[in-house]
Amino acid sequence: MSAAIQYPDLFDKLKAQVRSAGLLKRVPIRGSIEMIAILVFVIVTLVTAPLWNPILLGLFLTLLFTRSVFVSHDILHRQYFKNKALSKKLSYPFSAIILSNSSSWWDHKHNVNHHTYCNIIEKDEDIRALDGAFTPNKGNSPFIRKHKHLIFWGAMFFMFPAFIAQSYSFVIKRKLWGELALMLLHWPLIWGTLIYQIGAWHTLIVAVTLVLVLSPWLAFGFITNHLGCETFTEEEAKNFSWMELQMRGSRSLKGGFLVHWFYGGLNTQIEHHLFPKAPRFNLLKVQKMTKDFAKKYNIPYFETTPVRAYIQINNAIKEY
Repeated sequence: MSAAIQYPDLFDKLKAQVRSAGLLKRVPIRGSIEMIAILVFVIVTLVTAPLWNPILLGLFLTLLFTRSVFVSHDILHRQYFKNKALSKKLSYPFSAIILSNSSSWWDHKHNVNHHTYCNIIEKDEDIRALDGAFTPNKGNSPFIRKHKHLIFWGAMFFMFPAFIAQSYSFVIKRKLWGELALMLLHWPLIWGTLIYQIGAWHTLIVAVTLVLVLSPWLAFGFITNHLGCETFTEEEAKNFSWMELQMRGSRSLKGGFLVHWFYGGLNTQIEHHLFPKAPRFNLLKVQKMTKDFAKKYNIPYFETTPVRAYIQINNAIKEY
């Protein structure tokens, strides 16, 4: 996409259309139903663990953990409830206890830095993966150059443990002892219960299955959002409107309901960045309105299939 393209500053007009359609309204009831359903399913699954095949148990827990990631993400964007403090507290059962992840870390990394400074090289750490391979500021490591594809695609299978490690590092450095305590509860409540229920060996099978499926599920979803898209220096971004920054630095994916479910709404990445508080349940409708709006005003809209997105990312890696 050419850096010379100028996006008309029409965001207020688009936002007014989306709001008038009721698509920015928070969904406390629908969100609460999903939250309660996840908690109930986690409890029932742990209680009935001896009845499961360990691999199938690992796969089903992966499904529940994945939904917990998406729900925690949505809660922290205040898509369910307006009150920020309440939303933070409601995220803890899903982030801290089910996932042993830090809501504070995610809010700082994702909501504060990434959304505010989308694809700005100096600010957005999400695009500096693989020694800056997805930015003009590429490093020059002979080791990475030789093994870049193995390093990048192999890392997809370790994203969940990486999230846990970064979460613990963040809360310890920030001395968030209350959140750390909740994160530590994850181990006896989830894995201690499983060891008691099905023994250490079968629990290990569950854990390996979960990590090896959950990590790439999350990773292959997250990387389609911005990697391989345009990046900007902080100085360049000063000349952009909110709409231009978010649309030029984001990629949406084609596909209907199943793609939307699999990616947890992150497939509508342009819309999510334009309207982060718009509930995930409404984003497909917001996407249609945004695409129609972009077509009407001749605004470039970056959309592709999931497979094509991975090819674009791989092509960017080749340039390191």
